[in-house]
Amino acid sequence: MDTNTPGGAPLPVAPSLDATLATIGPPQQGERTGRVLLLSGLAIVVAGLAALAARVLTGMIGLITNVAFYGHWSTRFVSPADNHLGPVVIVIPVIGGIVVGLMARYGSPAIRGHGIPEAMEQVLLNGSRISPRITFLKPISAAIAIGTGGPFGAEGPIIATGGALGSLVGQLIRTTADERKILLAAGAAAGMAATFGSPVSAVLLAVELLLFEYRARSLIPVSLAAATATAVRLAFLGPAPIFAMPQVGPPTGAALATYVVLGAVIGLIAVYVTRALYAIEDGFEHLPVHWMWWPALGAVAVGIVGWIAPRTLGVGYINIEQTVAGSLAGRALLTLAVFKFISWVISLGSGTSGGTLAPLFTIGGGAGALIGGVLAQYAPALHVDPRIAALVGMAAIFAGASHALLASVVFAFETTRQPMGLLPLLAGCSAAYLISLRLMSSSIMTEKLTRRGTRIPSEYEADFLGQLVVRDIATRDPVSLRADEAVEEVRDWIAARAPGSGHQGYPVLDRDGSLVGVVTRRDLLDGDLPLTSHVRDLIRRAPVVIFEDNSVREAADHMVREGVGRLPVVSRADPRRVVGLISRSDLLSAHARRLTAADKAEQSFSPVRLGGEWRAAAR
Repeated sequence: MDTNTPGGAPLPVAPSLDATLATIGPPQQGERTGRVLLLSGLAIVVAGLAALAARVLTGMIGLITNVAFYGHWSTRFVSPADNHLGPVVIVIPVIGGIVVGLMARYGSPAIRGHGIPEAMEQVLLNGSRISPRITFLKPISAAIAIGTGGPFGAEGPIIATGGALGSLVGQLIRTTADERKILLAAGAAAGMAATFGSPVSAVLLAVELLLFEYRARSLIPVSLAAATATAVRLAFLGPAPIFAMPQVGPPTGAALATYVVLGAVIGLIAVYVTRALYAIEDGFEHLPVHWMWWPALGAVAVGIVGWIAPRTLGVGYINIEQTVAGSLAGRALLTLAVFKFISWVISLGSGTSGGTLAPLFTIGGGAGALIGGVLAQYAPALHVDPRIAALVGMAAIFAGASHALLASVVFAFETTRQPMGLLPLLAGCSAAYLISLRLMSSSIMTEKLTRRGTRIPSEYEADFLGQLVVRDIATRDPVSLRADEAVEEVRDWIAARAPGSGHQGYPVLDRDGSLVGVVTRRDLLDGDLPLTSHVRDLIRRAPVVIFEDNSVREAADHMVREGVGRLPVVSRADPRRVVGLISRSDLLSAHARRLTAADKAEQSFSPVRLGGEWRAAAR
């Protein structure tokens, strides 16, 4: 029972071995690059469509706003805050809520919500397949909800529409689930970039909330999509930042420390804003009326609040710009932030079609500016700039609510072009993220999915098995069987419990030492075999092998795809010569080594209390 071959007629190598070898391991570099090129081309097309969809949606919102609040026909993007309708303004959002409810009931319930969580759900649970009708119904319903005064930004529906376009293209063209995910993320990133002119933060948002990976094959198409959409936006609107603000100076040390504390406070606000939203959603779930009417009920609050505080109506991008520019302060700012929160949380909680980014920026920016203004007046030694405080508040509330730290920081920079705000942004958003993680395991984007039992990836790390090479853990010189050996002889060898006879599988070699196949212990001990059987008679399929320079992750994936528990290891120089064997137990042993090393690292630094003080003790 070794690799020595007996005399006799040579046994041919399985004719399909070359085909089997062609399927193992990672694709060749040319094949991999070819798919990335294809996805990049498709992503650029999707980005162009998403950018045009953003322009169409903006025009639709402008048209509905002009007709509903001012009675004239125009697609110019205007604020409904300047209307002179008086108490009649309460009716307009209700009409919009009724239309959205009917569209959700008889069109598709998927148009409800703020877009990104629904896209995440399709990525995680449905192979990134979004129904084509969502591509049309989502922007139309959002335009109606926002155009009739809904306190949402256009960015959420545009992101959802871009993702739906990417998914649709991925379904029309033969792609895998992973490739559809990339196209969906590319469309979503393009939608965000087309709205705000923020390509880098759009890519980061896609990575943190949709891709759940950081790989070249996904980053390149998504980045090209974001760049394309931004270029389209530049052609229509020019290079000016969407939230223009005066230049700010570098922060002092005291101011920077204050922005950290401010970020923590805003992070706490983000936690309770998220909890309030889902508490409102739960409240609507208990109403004794069909969910189709919920958006209309939520719109009653929008109308009443809009009558009291007209600035809360519509997208409110001008409010955000005035907040970070320092031209909106005091009681007006407090009224805007409080009433925007009330209007938005009730309306979105009712299940209408809307977004989260602009309302959160309004609430967080307002809170930051108010706190910064108080500190600037009563604690001048801290040198706090209310404008930077507003900027930190705007980004920190989104970082705390969404758990998208990097996207939040870069977004605030790209939309204002304030390089001196980057350090306060990084410090404040990190503090908000820390507080949110401590108090809230899920985010405003994932809470709904978490309640349904879906596990959301939240941490990205290098795959341990992907860093190991097969040769490092494979059994070298495995025990093998001769193809022309009698089964009875092998059974006697197993019964004698000879060295190597306890394995569950064995490579089978011909007289030249070339691989013929693999047989299992169960095959050998099958009682229905004829007494004259030879080992070669038990081979039912061409050998499934792995190269010694493949990663252990690739070996594990190959086992799953082929439905085998062990793989002969071969070299690329001579792929018919067995140099080792890797089994499922070898994979578990590799994992055990990782866990053991991690446990030792944790145990090597333990807090020990001595003399009333804490110190670290290595052990």
